Amino acid sequence: MPDLRRSTRWAGLRPGDPVQVEGTRLRGASWEFVAHVTNGETGEAWVEVVGGRAGDRAVRSFRPEQLYAASARPGRDPSLADAPGLPLG
Repeated sequence: MPDLRRSTRWAGLRPGDPVQVEGTRLRGASWEFVAHVTNGETGEAWVEVVGGRAGDRAVRSFRPEQLYAASARPGRDPSLADAPGLPLG
């Protein structure tokens, strides 16, 4: 069984925080952070988010470099993997 390490805090995010996901091809989708997961055996990491199109609450996983702060401009601003946000409290 793989050694999966799941954290509900990552890059200044907490569960429910809004994020943008680059490369989903879903126009008008909205996403919320759920958890950051690392495979302790392989070092592979991904981020779980929930959301999608209006009314959709599907849980999906993306590479950390695909996640951006809700106020970011993907393609211009760095991803959360490259420039983590700071906790506000």
